Amino acid sequence: MSSSKSPVNQKASIRNINTLPTMPEIAQKILALDLESNEGELAMLKLIEKDPQISAKLIGLANTPFFGSSKRITTLLDAAMLLGTTRVKSVTLAVVFMTSMAKNPFGKLDIHGLWLHSFCIAIAMRALSRAMPRDASPYLDDIFFAGLLHDIGYMVLNHLDQELSDQLHSRFIAGKGRFSSEIEAELLEMNHCELGAELANYWNLPDSIVAVIRYHHDPKNENAIAGQPLVRMLNLAEKILPALGIPEYIPTEITPDDWLALGVNPEQAEDLIGQITRQAEEAKLTAGILAG
Repeated sequence: MSSSKSPVNQKASIRNINTLPTMPEIAQKILALDLESNEGELAMLKLIEKDPQISAKLIGLANTPFFGSSKRITTLLDAAMLLGTTRVKSVTLAVVFMTSMAKNPFGKLDIHGLWLHSFCIAIAMRALSRAMPRDASPYLDDIFFAGLLHDIGYMVLNHLDQELSDQLHSRFIAGKGRFSSEIEAELLEMNHCELGAELANYWNLPDSIVAVIRYHHDPKNENAIAGQPLVRMLNLAEKILPALGIPEYIPTEITPDDWLALGVNPEQAEDLIGQITRQAEEAKLTAGILAG
């Protein structure tokens, strides 16, 4: 095994804050708003209006069949009314965060596939939340935020060392049938979960989101408690939609305990899996708009 950087250099680079972009200003301002008030919602829309790219993505998102609008959406306000404040906030922050990590060209990192995967996982988590007891279900904005950002570690790696990122994704494709965690352990000193969590910590994101990013492939880890039940929800969503959008191969066995841990009756499993699979198919065009 060989790579262009030693493990020591790779670990040192992620911990050198000069190698990571600071949290974008628009994200800082949105996170500081009180979106429970009309004033806060209006302030967020005014911030978004200043960024034509984000505005266009939200309007495009609202016009996809997935959201079922009966008329063509042409304004940000109409898009926000259809999507809802929570989804507008989550999508905006995800676009801003992932764009800040973008490095063109993306090399072998499939950015369209990553958006597809992330958006579908967020949708799957939302479907799971509806089947959970009301008092156990997380807030909708936490669900979408966690789903959209959980794999940002792949973008961190690409930002820090595109050559190493290219090697990783080439091995994912060539090693189909092997668990991605094994391939990462061979090639990287820090896997995508650890890299993403380092970035989330640097940006002072909530502990729950940091835990989701860090432990979504290790939901039984005792340190994952800060992100529960989001961690378990995301892990189950990825088992239901394995390798969707990106060639990431994980253990996919789903046990009754996976459902019970969320307060969901395992007898609902078949219907939920069918619903999530159909929604993921409908969401494919949506992800392309976010990535474009």
